[in-house]
This record gives sequence, structure tokens and C-alpha cells, in this order.
Amino acid sequence: MPMTLNNLLGISLDAVPPDPAAIGKLLAAAQRNLADAQLAGLSAENRFDAAYKAIMQLAMVALQANGYRTLTSKPGHHQTAIQTLTISVGVAPAQVIVLDALRKLRNLSEDSGDLIPDAVAAECLASAQALQGHVLAWLKSHRPDLLSG
Repeated sequence: MPMTLNNLLGISLDAVPPDPAAIGKLLAAAQRNLADAQLAGLSAENRFDAAYKAIMQLAMVALQANGYRTLTSKPGHHQTAIQTLTISVGVAPAQVIVLDALRKLRNLSEDSGDLIPDAVAAECLASAQALQGHVLAWLKSHRPDLLSG
């Protein structure tokens, strides 16, 4: 049986009605984080963090547009949000692997204080921008009613 978002209800996801206002706020926050991730004056670590935050916000948009949200009371909600992108908005599995690797790197950096190289910050930004384009295209095609403008 193929994995569906419904299979994860109560385990790592909760059902929520899609809310255009909430989705609009998350899209705007992701856009601000993408802008911050491009600020040359910031350290690579902070540019990486801003881009990663945008990835998470876009993953949350993808879930909410389908009527779900992660159960933040359970561990692993970042992992769930990223790994369901294939089901929620059709992100290619290869791209989800890259996004999940960035998640793991973020956790490692948070726990160890290791520096983030410029190249990794740039990869995170490029991945976040690609995800933003994908999520917006999916919304326009499948749920235009959730886009407020």
C-alpha cells in the first residue's frame, strides 16, 4: 500500500482545514527568510539558518494546503515535513534527499557548533529557492483558492 498523508494522522500529522491566511503568512515569512539568506553581511551559518527556515515554512505550506500539519508535540516534525514533500506537492525524491541532508546538517551544526561552509549555505539557499518555486507552482495549479493575491 503506498504511503499517504492520511496514513500519518495521529502518528506525526494532524488534520487541519487549509487556511489561506495562515498559508499567506508562511509564504511571506519564507520570502523574508530567503531575502535574509542572501544578505552578504551575514555569516554563512546565519544565511544557512535563514534558508533552512524558509525550507521548513514551505514544507509546512505544502502540508497545510493538503489539510495537514505536523504534530509539533512529537519529535521529528522537521523530518516529517520534509519527507512528505513528495506526497504533499510532488517534489522529486532526489530533491527530498538533498533537503533531508540539509536538515541533518543543521541538526549536527546546532548540536556541535560546527561552522557552515559558504558552499553549504549557498546550496541551502538554492534548494530553498527551488522549493519555493515548486510549492508556488503546485498551489497555482492545484489550490489557487489558497493564494490570496
